[in-house]
Parts: sequence; structure tokens; C-alpha cells
Amino acid sequence: MKFTIKKNSFETVLTHLQAFLDKKDSSQITSHIFIQTNENQIILKATDYEIGLETKIDIKKELDGSATVNGKKILEIIKRLKDDDLILETDSQTVYIKQGKSKFKLPMFDSSEFPQTIYNTDQKINIDTKNFIHYLKKISPAIDNNNQKAALTGALLELKDFHLNFVATDIRRLAYIRENIQSIESFSVIIPKKALNEITKLFDNDMEIYYSNTQLMIKNEYYTFFTRLINDKFPDYEKIIPKEFKFVISLPKNQVIDSIKLTNSLSPKVKITFRNNEILFESMTTESSEQAQTQFEYNINIQEEVSIGVDSRYLLDFLSQVESEKFEICIKETNVPFLVRDDKKFATIILPII
Repeated sequence: MKFTIKKNSFETVLTHLQAFLDKKDSSQITSHIFIQTNENQIILKATDYEIGLETKIDIKKELDGSATVNGKKILEIIKRLKDDDLILETDSQTVYIKQGKSKFKLPMFDSSEFPQTIYNTDQKINIDTKNFIHYLKKISPAIDNNNQKAALTGALLELKDFHLNFVATDIRRLAYIRENIQSIESFSVIIPKKALNEITKLFDNDMEIYYSNTQLMIKNEYYTFFTRLINDKFPDYEKIIPKEFKFVISLPKNQVIDSIKLTNSLSPKVKITFRNNEILFESMTTESSEQAQTQFEYNINIQEEVSIGVDSRYLLDFLSQVESEKFEICIKETNVPFLVRDDKKFATIILPII
């Protein structure tokens, strides 16, 4: 195999493939990137078996063939080269990278042993793909990173009863988006958080989404991505979504964010008290000699004072995804889960601190 390629385009693709490599064991073929010439293109693949990515780049080809090369090491080499064309060629056991008077060589595995992925394109998810990415970004902060229950380490995507639902929870909070959709289809998949992170980096719109019982596949003009799905049962989240509230209070987003950030300098736990004409923020510290407090005047038109204790990180995560200038906080009782929402689609239920 031998071809000439532009350094910048090669580096960009190699950078995107890094997240899909097995970084724990360089003796495994999954620590390598697969490279194959195809007409006047090269195909590049990387996978750690759980997630994978395939892409193509236009090249000047001289000899057909395929190879594998350590993904981390080749990127380190390419980064150091000049912004000019480079040549990559192979013999039976080695990959050579050349540019001007510089030459590097790296060992390779037998490319025929690189894992082959079979893509299932029978079941397509017919949704607005721009919203798909947008919604994943909104709920992803609520995904649990290290939970023994596998379902909580991913996001639920389901279509049922003419509603498309995106849901994530770490038990202390639950973020969800519900959108009306005119479809008689129904499905339910749980997408791992690692996969979500890569999906939101690589894709924006103009893509196709397919799924099977075990796999989600996304492709566009540049990339084909796959991830294994989480095989677990997601909690029955609809049971905990409150249906009625005693207080529904509209609040200015930026003022609330500034007040929380002032108050949580001493503790992430914050007490928020709503009064008819003002809102008070107080730190909930264990040290009696320490306290942070701030407030601002705001007419919320309630007849009685109400307070909630909250882990400020959860509220700030929600507010970071709010696009409008105001949001609503919905309270049923002081010591039961409350709900924050920016519209009728996106909301987060948060357990209070008592």
C-alpha cells in the first residue's frame, strides 16, 4: 500500500479516531487504526468493540493494500510534521511515514484480523436529526458516570404513544425531554454516555440513524459510527414525574445563576427561599461560623413563603442548557422532589436536600 495525503486532513481524522481506540493494552489490535485504500480514497476505522468509527479521505493512490498502525503513535508523529503532503507506505510488517527528509516506521498487525462490524440498517429512526443532537446535549449532564445499574450510565431514547422521549437520571435528579411526534412506531434503546459524548462531537444534522436490539448506528457524508446499546431495563421514570404543583414560579435565569455561584462558594448545598417580593440564597454549611448569603428583589406573587434545599450543581447543570431568559421552578411541597423546566419539552426533577 502506498499513497500521498495532506497532513492537516489526515491529522484531523486521526484525532477523531482516538476516542475509539483501546488505550489500555497496546498489544491488542484494537489499539490500532485500520487503513485501506479504495479507489482514490482511504478508509480508516477504529474500535474498542463497544464503539467504533469509520471514515474516508481522498488521496493520491499509488498501490492498493491495507494495514494497521498504532493510533496514538501515528497521531503523535503526524502532529510534528509540516503542513504539507506526506507519504504513507507499507511492506509486509511495517508502516512507513515520509515527509521530505524525515522518515518514521511503525510495526503493524495482520490487517485481516481487524474486527469487522456488521451494520444493521433495517430499522431506521425517522426523527429530526438536528433536534436529536440538541436533546442529547441537554440531558447528558444527568447521566450517572459510575453506577452499578447499567441503565443509569446511559440515556434512554424511546418512542411510544406518539411521544419521543429522551431521559437520563443519576437517582438524585432526572432530566427528560418529551416531544410530540406523528409516528406509529415504537422502540426503546439505552445509549451509553461515552457514545453520547462522541455523537455530539461528530454530528450535527443531515445524518441517518439506525438501530437493532444490540446496536445504534449513525452515518453521514463523512462518518459511520456505531455503539453497542446497554442491555438493561431503564427505571419507570414516568411514575416520579409530578402532575400537580402548589407553586409555579417564573424566574430570571442569569440572576439565579449569579446568586447560586455567589452562595455556593462555601458549600454546593444551597437553600433558596421564595417570598412575595424577593428571593434569598443561603449556603447550607456544617460550620456554624461560616455562611454565604445573597438575595435579589423579584415579584413572584406568592401568598406564603416557601424554601427548598438543593445541590447547586444539579440546578446549574439544568440552567446551563436553558436557552431562554427565564425558566420555571415547580414545587408541590417543601420536602418532595421539585421540577425545573424551560419550556414544555425540557425539564429536570431534583430531589431536595432536607
